[in-house]
Amino acid sequence: MSDRKLAVIVLAAGQGTRMKSDLPKVLHPLAGRPMVRHLMETVAALSPDRVVVVVGPGMEAVSQAVAPAVTVLQAERNGTAHAVLQAQQALAGYDGDLLVLYGDTPCLSLETLSTLIARRRADDNPGVVVLGFEPVDPSRYGRLVMGATGLDAIVEWKDANDAQRQIRLCNSGVMALDGARAWDWLRRIGNDNAAGEFYLTDAVGLARQDGAPCAVVLGREDELQGVNSRAELAVLEAKVQLGLRLRAMDAGATLIAPETVFFSWDTKLGRDVVVWPNVIFAPGVQIGDGVAIKGFCHFEGCVVTGPAEIGPYARLRPGAKIAPDVHLGNFVEVKNSQVGRGAKINHLTYVGDAHIGAGTNVGAGVITANYDGFTKSVTTIGEKVSIGSNVVLVAPVTIGDGAIVGAGSVITEDVAPDALALARGRQSQKSGWAAFFRKTKTDK
Repeated sequence: MSDRKLAVIVLAAGQGTRMKSDLPKVLHPLAGRPMVRHLMETVAALSPDRVVVVVGPGMEAVSQAVAPAVTVLQAERNGTAHAVLQAQQALAGYDGDLLVLYGDTPCLSLETLSTLIARRRADDNPGVVVLGFEPVDPSRYGRLVMGATGLDAIVEWKDANDAQRQIRLCNSGVMALDGARAWDWLRRIGNDNAAGEFYLTDAVGLARQDGAPCAVVLGREDELQGVNSRAELAVLEAKVQLGLRLRAMDAGATLIAPETVFFSWDTKLGRDVVVWPNVIFAPGVQIGDGVAIKGFCHFEGCVVTGPAEIGPYARLRPGAKIAPDVHLGNFVEVKNSQVGRGAKINHLTYVGDAHIGAGTNVGAGVITANYDGFTKSVTTIGEKVSIGSNVVLVAPVTIGDGAIVGAGSVITEDVAPDALALARGRQSQKSGWAAFFRKTKTDK
C-alpha cells in the first residue's frame, strides 16, 4: 500500500431477519469464528489509519468482536448511505481514501481490496471506485451502468428498467471513495426510490454531476458472496472448508476423505499428518508432524506434538498438551492435561486437570475425578506408572514414578514411587453356591 491515508468503514448494523436468530448476523460463525472477524483480519492487513464499524441497537457483542476498531451506532436503519454517514464524526478532519465494506461479506481477499484502492489512487483521481462482478445469477443485484468515460450510475434491481436488468455487470456494494469529497455527496443523497432508503450507490451519480470520474474494478463472485440466511451461510461454509482442506493437503497432510474433515480458520497441521474420516478441528488446534488421527475424533484448543497416534473416537479438549509417541485410543477424553512422551491411554478413559509422566500406561475405564462440586483439583501421575483398569483417581492426588495401581481401585491418597496401591474390597468365594442358587430357582 502507498503512504496515502486510508480509512475503512465496515457496515454491520443489519438485523439479518432472514437468519431468524437472536445472534447478530455478522457474529454467526464461519470456520469456527464470527464471519465479521474474517473480514477484520483482512482489513488489518491493509494497515489503515482508522477503522470504524457501524452497528445497530443492542449489538454490543458486535462491538466486542471487532475491537479495537471504533464502533458507531446507526439507531435507525435508513439505508447504506445513512449508515456510512454515522461514521463521519468518528472520522472528523479526515480527507484520505474511504473504503466501505460489509460485515456479512467475509471472504474478500487482500489482493482484491488492494487493487480497488490502487485504482482509487490512479492518476485520473476517480471520486468513486466500485467493486463489480458478473454473478451466475444476477437477478437480485444492482447494475453498473457504464458510459464512454467509465461508470455512469448504479441502478438498484428494484429501480432498474428491463434494459438495465439485462446488464451482466453487477454491484457488490464495496467501494472506495475520495474522502475529501465523499461526505458532501453522502449528505446530498435522497430516498426517492422503491425502498425509500438512502442508497450509498447514488454517490456515483452525484460524483458524475460534480465532474468527478467514477470507475469499476472487477472482482470474483466467490469472494463477494454475502450471507443473508442460514442456507447461504452453509453454502459459504462449504466453500471455506474446501479451501482449508486444500491448504492442509498442500502443506503436506493426508486427508483420507477430505469432504468429511472440518477445519477451523486457525487449524495448524504439520507435515505427514494423516487424518482419517469424520474428524473435527474446532478453534485453537495445533497438530505436529507425523501424527496419525483415526476416525471420529474431535479436537479443540489443544496441542499434539508428533509423532503420535490419536483415536478413533478420541476427544481432546482445551488445554490438552500431548507429547511425542503418545497413543490415545478409542473413547479417550483429555482436558487441560499434559500427557508425557510415550504414554499410552488406549481405552475408555477420562483425563482432566492431570499431568501424566513419560512412559506411563493408563488402563481401560480410568477416571481422574477432578471436580468435587466446587473445586477443580490436579492429578499428578509420574513416569513409567501402570494404572490398572477401572481405577478412579480422586484429585488432588499424586502417583509416584514407577508405581502400580491395581485394577478397580479408588485412590484418594498419594502413592509412593515404585509402590503397589490397592483400594478395593477383598474377594471372597463360596464353593458350590452358584449351583445351589440355580436349584432353588428352578425347583419352584
